[in-house]
Amino acid sequence: MSPESDAAAAAVAAVENVADRIETEREHLTDLDSAIGDADHGGNMARGWQAAAEAVTDLDSPTVEAVVKTAGKTLLSEVGGASGPLYGGSLVFASAELSDGLTAESAVAFAETYLEKVQDRGDAKVGDKTMIDALVPAVHTFKKSVETDDLPPLDALAKAVAAAEHGVAFTVPIRAAKGRASYLGWRSVGHQDPGATSTLYIMEELLATAADHLDQVVPSVDATSPTIPDGEATEE
Repeated sequence: MSPESDAAAAAVAAVENVADRIETEREHLTDLDSAIGDADHGGNMARGWQAAAEAVTDLDSPTVEAVVKTAGKTLLSEVGGASGPLYGGSLVFASAELSDGLTAESAVAFAETYLEKVQDRGDAKVGDKTMIDALVPAVHTFKKSVETDDLPPLDALAKAVAAAEHGVAFTVPIRAAKGRASYLGWRSVGHQDPGATSTLYIMEELLATAADHLDQVVPSVDATSPTIPDGEATEE
């Protein structure tokens, strides 16, 4: 199996694993969304990812880009409400960053583009109590871990997941400023955001799949920097 085919097979496995995880967590996501939303996040996400898993499995000799784009298109058509464009449409757009294959550099570009499109589509920022609260720290940590700290991609992804965990926890004590949860005003405080939570689940499965693909143990890391910042360095 060529490296390209091997990476594509791992991408298919990742979509399948995400589908299984979201189905397992369906009830929990529904409970979270029942508290501050319309109680459909668990069902919509489970249905969409199951359809995405079936779609990518049917691809003939796929590339990583094709797997991601197919998953995104399926989510866009199968997931109702705002989640379809946010999760699916953003995947479709960001998949172009993987046209030359999956590398540490293309993974960073993909993550940044995905984040940018989610922010554009949802018009949300950190602190609004949305999936952005998990995505921003994850993407920033992944980029720094790869480009500044020169960590192996698996370690960088593990640190990104740890950062996303902090982001999910951050959504609990803050007031929602976007989406249906914002209609609750101060009553939204004390509840975990379902979108941030499902984003964490997706990232955890990407990490587990990558570790399995590389025949490695998931690194035990946190989101803190492994280096002391250089006071004389200029910000890029």
